[in-house]
Amino acid sequence: MNRKSFTSCALIALALSSAAFAQQAATTELEGTAILALPTLVIHGQEVANLRPVTTYETPVSNLEFNPRIDFQSRNMAEAQGDVSIRGGIFENTGFRVGSATLIDPQTGHYSAELPIAPEMLTTPDVLVAGDNALYGFNSTVGTISYGWSQIQDGGSATLGGGDHDLNFQRLHHAVTGTLANAEDWSWGAEIETSRSESDGTIQYGDHDFDRTTGRVQLVGPNSQTDFFAGYQEKEFGWPGMYTATLSNHETENLKTRLFSINHQQNYGTDSHWELSSYYRRNNDYYVLRRNDPSYYNATHETKSGALALAGQHELNEAFTINHSAQFTADSIDSNAKFNGNPTSALEEGDFTSRSYIKISVLPEYRLKLEENEALTFRAGATFDNTNRDSSEVSPIADITWDHIDTNGQSEKVYLSYAQATQVAGYGAIGGGESGRFASNYELDREISQNLELGGAIKRDEWSFEGAIFYRWDDGLVDWTYSESSSSSRQANAVDIETFGVELIASKRWETIEAIASYTFLDKDEDYGNELIDASFYALNYANHRVTLGAIWTPCEAVQVRIDNEWRSQEDNDLRGSDNEALFTHIGVSVFPPQVDGLELFVAIDNAWDDDYEEVPGTPGRSDQVSIGATYRW
Repeated sequence: MNRKSFTSCALIALALSSAAFAQQAATTELEGTAILALPTLVIHGQEVANLRPVTTYETPVSNLEFNPRIDFQSRNMAEAQGDVSIRGGIFENTGFRVGSATLIDPQTGHYSAELPIAPEMLTTPDVLVAGDNALYGFNSTVGTISYGWSQIQDGGSATLGGGDHDLNFQRLHHAVTGTLANAEDWSWGAEIETSRSESDGTIQYGDHDFDRTTGRVQLVGPNSQTDFFAGYQEKEFGWPGMYTATLSNHETENLKTRLFSINHQQNYGTDSHWELSSYYRRNNDYYVLRRNDPSYYNATHETKSGALALAGQHELNEAFTINHSAQFTADSIDSNAKFNGNPTSALEEGDFTSRSYIKISVLPEYRLKLEENEALTFRAGATFDNTNRDSSEVSPIADITWDHIDTNGQSEKVYLSYAQATQVAGYGAIGGGESGRFASNYELDREISQNLELGGAIKRDEWSFEGAIFYRWDDGLVDWTYSESSSSSRQANAVDIETFGVELIASKRWETIEAIASYTFLDKDEDYGNELIDASFYALNYANHRVTLGAIWTPCEAVQVRIDNEWRSQEDNDLRGSDNEALFTHIGVSVFPPQVDGLELFVAIDNAWDDDYEEVPGTPGRSDQVSIGATYRW
């Protein structure tokens, strides 16, 4: 670096750090080294620039709203209550997979993203769609966000920060590793993390108070990794019209989530592996419709779920491989609700309050070598889904892929895929009363989704590109709808939808800048079979056009700037009170003072343009939030 650029960066670092500390004292957070080492922004890698949220501590879903493949519709903020949808699906069509097991919340997909796991403990997520979702997903028809358990690294971090709206947050993470006595090929690791945050919220009645504590122990062998995990998280938050889309309802929610998991990964043979996962999850939800009069309407729900899952790949020879996945899950719900102190419809009004599920997937694969670095891969198989409460379904999976990979890693591929996936509705849709504020529907059957897709990808040293065109048929999709003639704020109804989509993603790296950009187009043709339905809260809440742009700029070793942007043009919705177009920007600036190794000073802003766009129709959007702080890593 020449003297001029060094001086400029030093002045930038001094100015930014002085401005930060002039606003608020700060100290410390995560990762190690003199500068925060971010993975390169690439397709199927890190796909957002900012890893740290502005409004609270880091969670597995932080900043997913800027992921090119994910549409995140939040109430309050993403870490409070966020609905994660993929390719125009709804929140209940999306699964969250950790290891080989998909974690479900049987009450409603609103709480599927409640994962009390420190992000350091997980790998960068993969977004599984089409055949991969059909193979590895569980009770999720459109897509699955799949995390792996990371390998523990020595070190830790401490963070202290705050911002406007009386925001303050703290975080502590530490990990140690060692070798087992008399076993040089084996090592152990232990990791613990605790985080908390609170604020008055970016709009009135949008306050929050969060805390999380997690820990795990890990054993690593020459061909294996075993993780023992326990985590607890409690969240209290509010938002006007959070679920009812009625602004006079200052709704609040208190969530307590406990998660215990054991996971084992094993490699064997030349290119074979399997992963066995188990978990137990308990989630408590206390909901109040009007915070100034809790007795008017309140509800408590406790869901329990547990699973045992196995997934892997068995190579028979260089040409033949068997891909496989299986999961058994059992769940139950306890629920009660009161209106003016008197019992009213709970989620125990339906036909059952417990259910067991099983899914088995087998996908044989044949690889035909064409040239030295060129091949055709054929996959054809099926999945079997069943529960003790619903009919079973056998679903086909088939795809063909041409790929070419150079010795230096540059590659091209083209694929054609057809896959079917199914799921059953949660207790929120089938277990409550058939009238009232949130009306269930006992006639809902198993949902079936078929996806036909053509796509391709190109990867080079400094850039990459990926594109796909897909057509999806959803039969019996469970949606929540609104009718002017009904007293229910929301009614669960089935809809048949055909979705056409185009997805384009590109990434590029220059000397000091890394960037990733995407464009998505969606169009839907729906049939509810009911002319009285006037609006849809979820299935028809999608972007016709959506553009994302993320970038990391590192002008020198002392300064790093990260920016994520999302622009969308949303489908018309009679319930939405804001414009259909929105632009969100998240900017983070970090300074790494060379005088203190491991110290990072940061300032960030979320929703920089203060866009009031309603992500959920009828529910107010968030305002802008600024935060500053410091992290010290060792």
